[in-house]
Amino acid sequence: MFYYLLKYVVLGPLLRLLFRPRIEGLEHVPDSGAAIIAGNHLSFSDHFLMPAILKRRITFLAKAEYFTGPGLKGRLTAAFFRSAGQIPVDRSGKEAGQAAIREGLGVLGKDELLGIYPEGTRSHDGRLYKGKVGVAVMALKSRAPVVPCAMIGTFEAQPPGKKIPTLHPVVIRFGEPLEFSRYLGMENEKAVLRAITDEIMYAILTLSQQEYVDQYAAVAKAEEAEARTRKSEKPEKGRTFRRSARD
Repeated sequence: MFYYLLKYVVLGPLLRLLFRPRIEGLEHVPDSGAAIIAGNHLSFSDHFLMPAILKRRITFLAKAEYFTGPGLKGRLTAAFFRSAGQIPVDRSGKEAGQAAIREGLGVLGKDELLGIYPEGTRSHDGRLYKGKVGVAVMALKSRAPVVPCAMIGTFEAQPPGKKIPTLHPVVIRFGEPLEFSRYLGMENEKAVLRAITDEIMYAILTLSQQEYVDQYAAVAKAEEAEARTRKSEKPEKGRTFRRSARD
């Protein structure tokens, strides 16, 4: 009930007014039955813009941190995300991927739309990163089609760290559904899962026209954070020289 209140009365009209998104290829989203909407992830706003423009309800797998904040604010945030159709998934530990797959298959088993970001996290620099194979496992086990989707302009409207989005043209573009029946029964073959995932990511790339990086986004973020730490810890040459001269 609250989902539709947000979609049609509260959040949906506001997002449409602010972003005025241009929608392309909406006819590729099935009117009924299970389907996976696999898209790039550029902004916190992505979680809400896509549900606002789709005719059907969509459920996203969201990071558990959105649901575990402390105090009244944390409880209100968790209630909001659940009402907005988000399912918490713990992304830490070895079982994180299996938990996400179980939750996703549960949604698809009810003939609903499942939203997923194969990159596993938001892009920190606007580029498209290597996809994780969980989307391929769900596609094979559920036999649901995968509809590629590109969010364009949301990174400029609300890049990481920006709480209040700015006005910027946004395009939400859907591609033709991808089906992988030729691989049925092969969900345990690593090479097959990689091939399916790469095909999905290529479809997203074609729609978004982003620069592609053949590396997981989380790894790239960690490497850049480590590089910044090393740089900040490195002493300035001039200061080192003057100090040694006084000694």
